[in-house]
Amino acid sequence: MKKLCLLVCMSLGLSATAIAEGDAEAGKAKSAVCAACHGPDGNSMIDMNPKLAGQHEKYIVKQLTEFKLASQTGGEEGRNNAVMNGMAAPLSEQDMKDLAAYFSSQEPKAGETPEQYVEAGRALYQGGDESRGVTACIACHGPKGNGMGLAGFPDISGQHATYTASQLKAFRSGQRHNDMNGMMRDIAMKLTDEDIEILSNYIAGLH
Repeated sequence: MKKLCLLVCMSLGLSATAIAEGDAEAGKAKSAVCAACHGPDGNSMIDMNPKLAGQHEKYIVKQLTEFKLASQTGGEEGRNNAVMNGMAAPLSEQDMKDLAAYFSSQEPKAGETPEQYVEAGRALYQGGDESRGVTACIACHGPKGNGMGLAGFPDISGQHATYTASQLKAFRSGQRHNDMNGMMRDIAMKLTDEDIEILSNYIAGLH
């Protein structure tokens, strides 16, 4: 058992080292082209564009890698987005790591949950809906929405409600299909439009 624990710790240590290869200062210089949509510090002011500040490095690298893959495969593989495919296409692996290091180091600005969504949002986020087979969001994203960097689960806390809703609907329709083992698609397929409205507004206020 001790050997197993040691191997796990060593594995996590190696993963953390690999993730830490990005240069935040270099990423800051390279992020100028990202600022128009995501803000200079990753706190997007446009609700259709995600906030990147404070996001896990591993997750940012994964998304950029898959946008680039989509650009190379005509959207058949990876994560297909007309704007981001073009932005990611010229990026090298080091560019992606540098950008990820920069945005992950930035302080995310908290959002707000409108009062009418607090109670229902908390119930669905924390407890899911067993009768419909809806898994609680807290299981992967944590009580404050911070996710788990090493496991690849993103920080969704304080994210724009409009963006979160658009992604849940994209997972539900299958338009977005770069989730680990189809987990998000499986969950989103069971969500109604009302569920998505409630969850996306509730998540906006998590921090």
